[in-house]
Amino acid sequence: MMGMGKRVNVEDYRRLAAKTLPRIIFDYLEGGAEDEKGLAHNRDVFDRWRFTPHRLVDVSQRTLSTSLFGRRWSAPFAIAPTGFNSALWPEGDIKLARAAASASIPFILSTASNASIEEVARCVDGEKWFQLYVVQQDLAEQLVMRALNAGYTTLIVTVDVGVNGNRERDRRNRFSLPLKFTPSLMMSGCLHPSWTLRFLQNGMPQLANFASAESSSLEAQAAVMSRQMDASFNPHSLRRIREMWPHRLLVKGIIRPEDAELCVACGADGVVLSNHGGRQLDGNLAPIETLADVAGRIDRPVLIDSGFRRGSDIVKALCLGADMVLLGRATLYGLAAGGQQGVDEVISLLKKEIDCTLAQIGCPAVTELSAAYIHQQS
Repeated sequence: MMGMGKRVNVEDYRRLAAKTLPRIIFDYLEGGAEDEKGLAHNRDVFDRWRFTPHRLVDVSQRTLSTSLFGRRWSAPFAIAPTGFNSALWPEGDIKLARAAASASIPFILSTASNASIEEVARCVDGEKWFQLYVVQQDLAEQLVMRALNAGYTTLIVTVDVGVNGNRERDRRNRFSLPLKFTPSLMMSGCLHPSWTLRFLQNGMPQLANFASAESSSLEAQAAVMSRQMDASFNPHSLRRIREMWPHRLLVKGIIRPEDAELCVACGADGVVLSNHGGRQLDGNLAPIETLADVAGRIDRPVLIDSGFRRGSDIVKALCLGADMVLLGRATLYGLAAGGQQGVDEVISLLKKEIDCTLAQIGCPAVTELSAAYIHQQS
């Protein structure tokens, strides 16, 4: 935690995370599919839009708060679902959830979390959302009912992982879940003593949602670990989950406008545009490239993730029609760098960047952002 106050942007936390974590763990966090061109494109694409500031506007008072699903949030972003977070910091899921609750933003727990659905519900105040990987239909139904019984308010069904992405960093590192004490990990651990000490004190992270008696199938655990999801998942499958879940339901992993329309027709209350942070398919469109089209085609909230590192990135997405942005790696860099304090700091600095951007472009509130504030480069 030495020098944490000197970190002034998300990239600083990324660099600190790279120094803090063993290479095999940082590559798992950072890596993308194949040549990682899609990973780079997720960042580069933001340059396609430039701001067109409005002048002679009173921006002496600015607000970042926004409403979504009948609740007021302090900022237009949330913490995205990510798996195996305890490899970055002990009780990583709980640290992220507590940071979100403290900041009054949504937190989304992953199916592949190291803290169980019930544990997070017990340990964390604030509204909680659950992300569902469909490995097997009966197992998915068990997870849905557990989330319902634990008081989760929103279910997010991920549909872009029919098979695992070709993540070559992980293949070269022989990364597998659960982690194994391989010679390379032990050697790297010696070079990162703080991480190693925390890791040894807290034990090997497990997929906690699969530790209960009703969901202890070794086959199911192995499928989640290798991202071997139900490749047959279709509109009928989605409607079946919709019938089980009485609260808000979103579908994550959408790129095409017509797929967003299909999700709404199946009963979804909104969609999350995503290319899984460039981790599944190399050469994929960045979700922000189809955002305006999707937002214009459906009358439901549109959320988005993949590649967001700056407050200005978030503002551009809001201008193009997003209702909220989900942060994956950005808050994980903070977690790896300093636990909950690191997450708190990343959330705070992104809020400050959004606030500064609003002032610079002449917009007093995130709810007033529109395409009038940006210009697309030819």
